[in-house]
Amino acid sequence: MEFLTGVKEKDTLEISGLLKTEAGESVKVNGAVHTIRNMGTVAFVILRKREGLLQGVYEEGAADFDLKDLREADTIEIEGILEKNEKAPGGIEIRMKHLTVLGRPADDMMPLPISKWKLNTSLEAKLNYRSISLRNLRERAKFRIQEGLTRAFRDYLYGQGFTEIHTPKIGARSAEGGANLFRLDYFHRPAVLQQSPQLYKQMMVGVFDRVFETAPVFRAEKHNTKRHLNEYTSLDFEMGYIDSFEEIMAMETGYIQYAMALLAGEYAAELKTLDITLPDAAKIPAVRFDEIKEKVAEKYGRKIKNPFDLEPEEELLISRYALEEWGSDFVFVTHYPSRKRPFYAMDDPADTRYTLSFDLLFRGMEITTGGQRIHDHGMLKDKIAARGMTEDGLEQYLEAFRHGMPPHGGIGIGLERFTMKLAGEDNIRETTLFPRDLSRLEP
Repeated sequence: MEFLTGVKEKDTLEISGLLKTEAGESVKVNGAVHTIRNMGTVAFVILRKREGLLQGVYEEGAADFDLKDLREADTIEIEGILEKNEKAPGGIEIRMKHLTVLGRPADDMMPLPISKWKLNTSLEAKLNYRSISLRNLRERAKFRIQEGLTRAFRDYLYGQGFTEIHTPKIGARSAEGGANLFRLDYFHRPAVLQQSPQLYKQMMVGVFDRVFETAPVFRAEKHNTKRHLNEYTSLDFEMGYIDSFEEIMAMETGYIQYAMALLAGEYAAELKTLDITLPDAAKIPAVRFDEIKEKVAEKYGRKIKNPFDLEPEEELLISRYALEEWGSDFVFVTHYPSRKRPFYAMDDPADTRYTLSFDLLFRGMEITTGGQRIHDHGMLKDKIAARGMTEDGLEQYLEAFRHGMPPHGGIGIGLERFTMKLAGEDNIRETTLFPRDLSRLEP
């Protein structure tokens, strides 16, 4: 009979533990063989660990194993003497004495040169061998940055009194409508994969006042572009008892400031690895949709082609304008036309052709859509009718409003897009663990 009382203490150390250990002490560590640099009588065995790289030093006659028995991608446990060495990763190394092989690859050759600083291979090859390509330090670092953005979202919103929720991804009806839906047979009933947690998070505002979720969303868009995915991660929040939609933009600004500070403090190694310069989010400009389109058209000599939406080229020019005129990598574009916003978007009382909504552009791309929602039951039903929609599948959603809802609004941030622009990549698949698009369903 055995009782478990918590985390089991181990005698193997991580890099952070080694940095606190005195030189000359005997230590034990484990890791994967990242690369072996054989210099003859001396060899450097570089281990890949969760906190980075660690250098082991092999000397003939000093170790009780033969270097020939070791190969790249072996997972091993080593024992040896810790020493300081400014030239080694992290300034420390281990003089290897004893080795235990924990796991061994079936193939002699790796499909990709993961120990190289940059994987000089095609994106297609990286995605085909995704679990291998991510072992490269630069590839792995992108997703540590992505972790930081998600972690900051959670931590910041917890601090602002939000409750984390988890909503279903299979539903009778989608929040956004349209044709870009993945439809499925749900026990002989029609159903869809959700494009957004929008309807559920609005309903939960009536329960918790402030809610958030980090979860996948699905878009059956037949796009094959560098900015679109058919499944991506959305960082969503919804907050009640607001006075205006500017409160929502202010809350997102606070999150971005918090995220940048967290990355600078706790993800400095990854920022250095990727050569990322963090943007200044001390103040973010906000400008009306119709006004910024005219300003960009005038400054850059571009004819306005679509008065109701922003084209990718316009997003680039608006971001360029914001950087040149206001010194900001971010810009809120507010008051989007009503015809381009969903039925739940609150129309501007001063001009119902526009909505109390916004997008946040970052370095040339929209990463956030948000705004104030309709909270009045009668107004919501009228908007649905005016759009020529039916209430089928919306009964439970409307029920929440029939019994009273506070003024509210929220946002959805595309996590992969945010990471992509922050890391300076030009294809969203570079910052998606396992992309799902028109042609890719594996791995």
